[in-house]
Amino acid sequence: MKGRLRDHADMGFDPPSLPQDLVDYLDRPAVSVSQKKGVLPQNLAPEKTASREKRAWEQTSLEDLRTHVGDCTRCGLHKGRTNLVFGEGDPNARLVFIGEGPGYDEDREGRPFVGKSGKLLTKIIEDGMGLSRDQVYICNVVKCRPPNNRDPEDKEVRICLPFLIQQIRIIHPEVICVLGRIAAQALFGKGFRITADRGQWRVCEGIPTMTTFHPAYLLRYPNTKRETWEDIKQVMQKLGLEVKKDA
Repeated sequence: MKGRLRDHADMGFDPPSLPQDLVDYLDRPAVSVSQKKGVLPQNLAPEKTASREKRAWEQTSLEDLRTHVGDCTRCGLHKGRTNLVFGEGDPNARLVFIGEGPGYDEDREGRPFVGKSGKLLTKIIEDGMGLSRDQVYICNVVKCRPPNNRDPEDKEVRICLPFLIQQIRIIHPEVICVLGRIAAQALFGKGFRITADRGQWRVCEGIPTMTTFHPAYLLRYPNTKRETWEDIKQVMQKLGLEVKKDA
């Protein structure tokens, strides 16, 4: 049980509600069978344990959370990365964009959405929405590049997701825009279908959330740009931004 609780905490999830006497018991050092038969040595007597490292949900700033993530080795993705890509932008942004994970260019530079799809996202933000990248916050579900840009595996998503959730809680934007199927399924479940469910408002951490196509998808299928623009217009309207008819 101690091991399961430790794994649970290391993934960043809130601790389950347990009776205090059980918590105290689990905090005690391991005791051998022979020791259980007699009196505990003094150094194994119950006592208050040192406070553990703060978990993801206890970080109150993006800087603290980034320090907590550290040189992460929590899953196998770290073995092939060049840089961990935490996220960038305004820590008080009204709008947060969430993608699935870093690609080649992002891994090389340590910044989210800087490759071809990133340039398209920047164009949407600047030319379409009339904002700058510095005014929004951009991040991904997983912080390290999957090999050959494959989809992140469930375990990788599960380990990294608490960091994303805490980023959202710290920034607490007015609106979230999720980019693509993988990111949407990480937040809303495997039943999310990008072609059928995009363009509809949902809620993530109490925040209105719109999902649209990933910019990389738009590069492969340019005919979906019109649908994406309709989704972005909904985001702009929610933020009270002027919608440009000719964008």
